[in-house]
Amino acid sequence: MSELELLLALLFFAVAVLYSSVGHAGASGYIAAMALLGFAPEQMRPTALALNLLVGGIGLFRFWRGGHVRWRNVLPFVLASAPAAFFAAQIKLPKESYSLLLGIVLLVAAFGVFRSAARAEITDTQDTGRRVPWLAGLLIGASIGVLSGLTGTGGAIFLTPLLLFAHWMPTRQASGTSVAFVWINSLTGLAGLLHATGTLPQALPIWLVAVALGALLGTQLGLRWLPVKSLRYALGVVLLIAAGKLIFA
Repeated sequence: MSELELLLALLFFAVAVLYSSVGHAGASGYIAAMALLGFAPEQMRPTALALNLLVGGIGLFRFWRGGHVRWRNVLPFVLASAPAAFFAAQIKLPKESYSLLLGIVLLVAAFGVFRSAARAEITDTQDTGRRVPWLAGLLIGASIGVLSGLTGTGGAIFLTPLLLFAHWMPTRQASGTSVAFVWINSLTGLAGLLHATGTLPQALPIWLVAVALGALLGTQLGLRWLPVKSLRYALGVVLLIAAGKLIFA
């Protein structure tokens, strides 16, 4: 194992801890770490999605066991996003075609999440028990599925703030919905990518161990140790990191 691969394992662990605490799997963080260390571009998206699958699977199981995954609210998003992510992952676009715009969107979302953190407990009480409208969920799911496939992310960085801004569910349920969404999107996105030209690096097993440990710690933080206000601040940090990756990569 080279020093570069070991350093990436440590970075991936840290990303998995932070992202999994808010119901994300960390693809944008993994891509940022690989870009920072000069990783081969053609391996970034499939590697990120493979790590996403494991972290998202751990998060999905733990948030579901904690009672924060309502499949009725997940279905409208994933039914449209899964096929969209599969086909979009096979499309190659210049980074400048979407990175700057998506980065600005996430930057705005991050500030909105930070502003809402102070009232998180009040809004969570008001938003408990609501249902996602089917038509809106299908349209949003398809749109995020396309973005997910193009960017090599699971899509949670777009979905979670939207769920909170629309007041469709409280914070931890938004995390549970997002982690279910990201796992299914990562599966279909990786399948589409490998079907095209994607390859996976030899160091992947070591990195999978690193992110699994990070996901176990991060989901414990999200489910048990962090209050709702702190979870929203953590989400804001995640969105800022993802925005910075898209804008400056």
